[in-house]
Amino acid sequence: MKLLKMKRHLLLALTALLSTVALAAKEGYKITFQANGNTDTAMYLCYYHANNLWCTDTALNNGKGRFVFEKKKKSLHPGLYYITNNKDRRLDFAVYNGERNFTLTVDNANWKVSAEAKGSKENELFFNFNRMNEAFYRQMDEAKAEMDSATFRNTYLPEQLERFERERMEFIGQHPKAMVSRMMLATRDLEIPREHPDGTSMTNNERYEWLMAHYFDNVPLDDDFIIRTPENVFYERVMNYVDKHMKNLPPSMICPLLDSMIDRSEPAPEVFKWLVHTMTEKFLQSKVMVYDEVYVHLVKRYYETGKAFWMSPSGIDKEVERATKWERLLVGRESPELILFDTTRRAWSLHRMPGEYTLLLFWSPTCGHCRDVIPAVYKVFEKYADSLQMSAFSILSEPDEHTTVKWKDFLKKHHIDHPRWVNLNGGEANVDWREVYDVQTTPQIYLIENKENTFIAKKLGAELFEMMCQQLMRSK
Repeated sequence: MKLLKMKRHLLLALTALLSTVALAAKEGYKITFQANGNTDTAMYLCYYHANNLWCTDTALNNGKGRFVFEKKKKSLHPGLYYITNNKDRRLDFAVYNGERNFTLTVDNANWKVSAEAKGSKENELFFNFNRMNEAFYRQMDEAKAEMDSATFRNTYLPEQLERFERERMEFIGQHPKAMVSRMMLATRDLEIPREHPDGTSMTNNERYEWLMAHYFDNVPLDDDFIIRTPENVFYERVMNYVDKHMKNLPPSMICPLLDSMIDRSEPAPEVFKWLVHTMTEKFLQSKVMVYDEVYVHLVKRYYETGKAFWMSPSGIDKEVERATKWERLLVGRESPELILFDTTRRAWSLHRMPGEYTLLLFWSPTCGHCRDVIPAVYKVFEKYADSLQMSAFSILSEPDEHTTVKWKDFLKKHHIDHPRWVNLNGGEANVDWREVYDVQTTPQIYLIENKENTFIAKKLGAELFEMMCQQLMRSK
């Protein structure tokens, strides 16, 4: 383990050094914004990032509507930025292909339509594209005012939308490497084929597999600009992929799909960093019991191997340590043995509990959530304990003298005294159960199958526990 940590820390140091050297070569920018007729005191340089907006620089008016954003030792990552007066004006523009010194000029009456760029081919294309969009929507507004609504809606609008889409695609085809083209292409939905190349029909499952394999065909995950775009371009595409198209999939299918997405982004450090961090946190916080396995997989694949270059060695060690604990507690794994004493000093073994199933609980009467959950879970337990031959191994998670008194009072008040429900003081045990079971918060509730002592459910509340009991009853 120590050797693995040393190798991981060395890899992190080398990656960070290479990133610093690469960044140093791209440092510095000067963006001049000339807003003719503008009297604002200051302008702000901001950028899109996934589903957020951030500001990075401020420039003051020189008295003639000229604002200069300039840093000699700070880089601007590629992406879509905007200049705003923080009131009612915003001008989007591109930072791409190493262009870091250019001038943007607008008429204060209408920034978007009048915008011109000097020293930036990317922004010349970007502003031309915007003017094409503005002209189309202006034409639609004029036509709508002149036509009857039925004709406009049923005939004119569909024809014009089709024409406009052709023009947009022609623009993209003429400038395929421009940031605006790549950004617009990323928002297009894929047309899922209904037939195989040989003409035979595709099943719904085959069409789904095609979609998941091609989902990011138009999204350049390997280019850092993509993360600094409006949320419908990148963020929503990623979240729909995970939340909609992966919904209810087992970890065995989710893990390779996430790997495929994340691995495509490795040439783009900012995208890779965001995807790894966001997906790891998402499955770390998931309420779905089996998705702990996805979190463990991501940590093992990207953190333990030293690929999380943005994190400190100690931060990675902490993440890996938690994933290692969680790996022992996955559904389907054997539960770690626990031996504790009840209120009469009788020793009980988790692996020798009577019956077919054991409900394992860590809780405390000082925990507000526990005070609601435990009585509700106990009622479900009473309902199914005998028919399912179920025991309960219930552990007081704060076994100090003061809490022990409250614990006993709580048990009496809520009549938690079923003969199959064993109340255990957590003060003495064969192992540090807080460490072994990673008890950071309470309540924590598991359901164990006694024959092999394996976890069959976790993260239980009363409702989910009853659903599990009903499922077990149906399988009897």
